[in-house]
Parts: sequence; structure tokens; C-alpha cells
Amino acid sequence: MKKVIFTEKAPAAIGPYSQAIEANGMVFLSGQLPVDPATGEFAPGGVAEQTAQSFENIKNILAEAGLTTANIVKTTVFLADMSLFAEMNGVYETYFEGDFPARSAVAVKALPKGALVEIECIAVR
Repeated sequence: MKKVIFTEKAPAAIGPYSQAIEANGMVFLSGQLPVDPATGEFAPGGVAEQTAQSFENIKNILAEAGLTTANIVKTTVFLADMSLFAEMNGVYETYFEGDFPARSAVAVKALPKGALVEIECIAVR
């Protein structure tokens, strides 16, 4: 059985997908773009600010499910260019205490709406 997770504190899906789905104690979050849900626009600035906004969206979705970033076991980071990795990584690490989740980071040809970063994750209860 699956449960749809939705919060207005993160951007609404702009296509046929959910912000997150919970199944068997696991929560699968769709990729989060750096969209400020209050404005519908990207966080101003570069990859650092966009990474922070993506994580704020993740935190809000997890909170709706009763979880925190401590529950994340796997992330996938999509970058517009690998030259952005170090700056993204500097912000990324601030969102975790103690053990870090498993992670993949890949450069892609393009991200929706010209974003510099998109982050998806899997969390467990």
C-alpha cells in the first residue's frame, strides 16, 4: 500500500508525479528543484543558494511525513555541470549531522527550467 505525501511548503508537482510516496516505511521524494514555493521562482543566486532551496523543499516534504534529514538513506544530486560540485557539496554537508546518506552525483545535459541543481532522496522510518 502506498501513501501520497504532499505539503504546500514545497513546490507542487508540475507534471504527473507526486512530491513523495511512502511505501513499506520508505519515503521516496521526487527530485526537488530550487523553487521557492512562496514565489514559484528559483532561489536567487548560484548553485549554493539553489542547493539550499532544494534542501529546504526536501526538509518540508520530510516534515509532512514526520521525518527529518536524519532519516535520509540515499540521495541523488543532479548538476548542470560538475564544476558546480564543490560549491554544492559545501552546502549539502550542512544539512546532515553524524552519518551521511549514500549518494550519487551526476552531471546532466540540462535540468528543468534551467536549474543548476536538483536533488532526490529516499528516507526510511
